[in-house]
Parts: sequence; structure tokens; C-alpha cells
Amino acid sequence: MSGPRVFRLIQPVDDVEVAVTFYAAVFGDPGERIAVNRHYFTCGGVVLACVEAPPEHREPRPQRDPRIVYLAVEDVEETFERVRAAGPRWLDDAIETQFWGERSFYADDPFGNPLCFVQEDTLYLGGPLG
Repeated sequence: MSGPRVFRLIQPVDDVEVAVTFYAAVFGDPGERIAVNRHYFTCGGVVLACVEAPPEHREPRPQRDPRIVYLAVEDVEETFERVRAAGPRWLDDAIETQFWGERSFYADDPFGNPLCFVQEDTLYLGGPLG
């Protein structure tokens, strides 16, 4: 390993069962229950961990959380329809192509956590544009 790498992201949720239903429908994979309040979904080499904190340990979330989880997908149109069917709190009106070339859409999971789904063959990983 040449340096640090991201291996797990914590997605705070208010109800782990609702989170499992949403993410399993979006990812087409049931994931894995790790503990009564923790469910893991493997996304490439990174685990998206849906974690329900006890009510006394929950912190109020800002109106719009600036931390967005970006997910590369093989078919952004199919994913858009799966996300719509899974019942997001909010969903973009359409898939758009960003000025840096990515085809993507944004959505919030049922708890307001922001997500961005990007067509895999349009990922921008840095470097000169155009």
C-alpha cells in the first residue's frame, strides 16, 4: 500500500431497517447485518456502513449536509429508476452531464444523506479538463 485509502464510510441513519430496505433496493444487493444497529453494503473496495445511533447519541444534522457520497454505477439510467422506486427523500428531476463530463444525478436517502450516482465510464478523477 502506497498511502492511506478509504475503506469504510459511515452513513448515519435514524432507522436501520428503513436504510436496509432503501439501499438494498438501490444497490440490488441485501448487504450484511453486522450488529443490531449496523448494516454494511460493499461498494467496490469501500464499505458503506448504515449505522443507527441510539436516540440519546444522535446529533442534529445541518439543513443540507455537505458530505456527499459519490457512487460510480454501470448504468446511470437504470440506477435513477431504482432510486426513484426505492423512495428517496429527494431526487433530481433528471440525469445531467456536468461541465467536467460526468453524467450523474443527486438524491437524498430517506434520512437526508446526500448521494450522487455517476455513470462509471464518465468519472472525472482529476487532471486537465477538455
